[in-house]
Amino acid sequence: MKESTEKILKNIDSQVNACNACEGLVEKFPNSPTIYLGKDNNIVLIGEAPANNGWRKSHMLWKNPTGKILPSGIILQKLFDIIDRNIFDTTFLEAVKCYPLERKHLKTCSINCKEIMNKQLKILSPKIIITLGEFPTRNLLNFKFKKFADVVGNIYEIEGYKILPIYHPSPISPKSYKGNIPIFEELKKYLENNKI
Repeated sequence: MKESTEKILKNIDSQVNACNACEGLVEKFPNSPTIYLGKDNNIVLIGEAPANNGWRKSHMLWKNPTGKILPSGIILQKLFDIIDRNIFDTTFLEAVKCYPLERKHLKTCSINCKEIMNKQLKILSPKIIITLGEFPTRNLLNFKFKKFADVVGNIYEIEGYKILPIYHPSPISPKSYKGNIPIFEELKKYLENNKI
């Protein structure tokens, strides 16, 4: 099963490499996977876009080119400790598959990548999706919201998926750790109650 899943996901990566929807807005990574497959797909994390000093250069999840864990990965692992999970066992993908040359292009690129992200999610069939920050959240929620703070921490059921938006774990965000602690405490209960 895992072998056929990997093959299908590799075909989707080929579609990303052939895509020109964001030409001039992004840096592409030919022949690089756009998804990190964990031990199981019960929880799938969706980030905004490849980190400048992370996946883009290292081709490793949550690590810089020397193999050191990035600050976002350190914060996220502290949060995952609350739910007794490891970020490196957890399937991860980005809402934007290539590296946006400027942050202002995130919105356009995330819209352009939405169909590909949805294909990946359909194959993975996660029991819960955790979105890191605003853009993957806007891509998945089927209603408009003004402020990200209005939706963060709530579980939404959309098109058969359970979606939990959290504050992005980047240390740049003032709520990256402390703001997410109560969310992960509630998530722990949810995972236990639903045997996930």
